[in-house]
Amino acid sequence: MNFNSEPIIALHQVSFTWPGSRQFALHIDSFTLHRGERVLLLGQSGSGKSTLLSLLCGVIAPQQGTIVLAGTNLASLSVTKRDRFRAENIGVIFQQFNLLPYGSVADNVLLPLVFAPKRRQRIQQGSNSMAEAQRLCVALQLPDQILSARTSELSVGQQQRVAVARALIGQPEVIIADEPTSALDRDSQQAFMNLLLGQVADSDASLLMVSHDPDLAHYFDRVVRIEDLQTATPQAEALC
Repeated sequence: MNFNSEPIIALHQVSFTWPGSRQFALHIDSFTLHRGERVLLLGQSGSGKSTLLSLLCGVIAPQQGTIVLAGTNLASLSVTKRDRFRAENIGVIFQQFNLLPYGSVADNVLLPLVFAPKRRQRIQQGSNSMAEAQRLCVALQLPDQILSARTSELSVGQQQRVAVARALIGQPEVIIADEPTSALDRDSQQAFMNLLLGQVADSDASLLMVSHDPDLAHYFDRVVRIEDLQTATPQAEALC
């Protein structure tokens, strides 16, 4: 696939060192994710994947360099504005799902819309929030009546798909997935990836998925190893 459009994510000369640490944590010369692209970011434990995701999501800000997402330099925003920007533009699928255990499936799927009025408006142009939550759940092959169920009552596989629905609702431009297949066997992994990629394509979103598993490479347009992004220095040691 040929991507000629302006990148949805662009990093340039990004450096970050954790406060109180004398060790060099992370330095990325350059990284881009194009609109509609699906990229697999590979790296072992301790390679700096979590630090990079925190930078991309605006949870932390780089000490140097620029991170431009959807035309906005995240480093120029305050902490509050970065949080708001992330809610509007990024859907995150966490490794441990981070669902509200005593909330219903509907509560969990609709939660991003509380903090992201633009995502909520996109839904309201053609439907309503509950109908969209139901559509996503059905598309992810969850039971018809699942919206009223508590997430604590669901299987791990069902919780995972609820986490995907939550990330996708309101059509954020970027989906970031952190090791979402790490607990799945190969058959379940294949079924999950096919569902995820199908829904990402339907939403016209870009996907950055982090994993330590190179066998996932065939699902993606491009594979990037985090060690290949980093500038080598005598003191360089990536910290997750």
